[in-house]
Amino acid sequence: MKIISYNVNGIRAAMRKGLIDWLISEKPDVVCLQEIKAMKEQIDVREFEKIGYKYNYWFSAEKKGYSGVAILSLHKPVNVEFGTNINYMDLEGRNIRIDFRDLSIMSLYLPSGTNLNRLEFKLNYMQEFLDYITLLNKKIKNLVIAGDFNICHKAIDIHDPIRNKNVSGFLPVEREWLQKFIDIGFTDSFRVFNNQPHKYSWWTYRANARANNKGWRIDYIMISNKMLELLESSSILSEVKHSDHCPISINLSKKNPI
Repeated sequence: MKIISYNVNGIRAAMRKGLIDWLISEKPDVVCLQEIKAMKEQIDVREFEKIGYKYNYWFSAEKKGYSGVAILSLHKPVNVEFGTNINYMDLEGRNIRIDFRDLSIMSLYLPSGTNLNRLEFKLNYMQEFLDYITLLNKKIKNLVIAGDFNICHKAIDIHDPIRNKNVSGFLPVEREWLQKFIDIGFTDSFRVFNNQPHKYSWWTYRANARANNKGWRIDYIMISNKMLELLESSSILSEVKHSDHCPISINLSKKNPI
């Protein structure tokens, strides 16, 4: 079973750049999308249904052209959860989850903290989300949280940790929160197999950053520790270019719990 997470930075733009053809060649079972920047009625969902994703679920922000998450699945879930029931989070369309018999998969888009007001919003969101996930992880046996966390965990995850030490996304308080998230019972799936530096998932459009690999690893597929025996591989697909992010993926063993 293959799960992919991808911040597409606008689903309609990504579709114009060949997203559908790439999905056909990649054939993931489940795709978690972030920053779709569209309402469902603005998306030609038939394009996804034609290639097998007849189970597609969209949770848009109230504000048009902003934020939003989605999940595409080849398999029919037994339940779909839109949001977290924390109102100010859900207005921005930042969480959607599908549940199978013994597996739950969430697409998450944490806010960035680009200015003081948004940083305060982000930090409040992070604390409430951590409380929410702590309880959820106790109820759900196999939980995958895939998405754009907008945080680099360690110095190895960012191209210039010294100059970026006071920049949101690499602030000590954010990095400490991500460690707390891991400590409640999650594993950063990519680092199970790869401890190499210079592995990133986002590059600014400025200063030819992607060509020079001056990036940040802010996209993660976190799996509950109980799932480690199911994890076969994890990858960053840096050659895929429909967005300023690239997709990330995991493969679960044939003992998959759907």
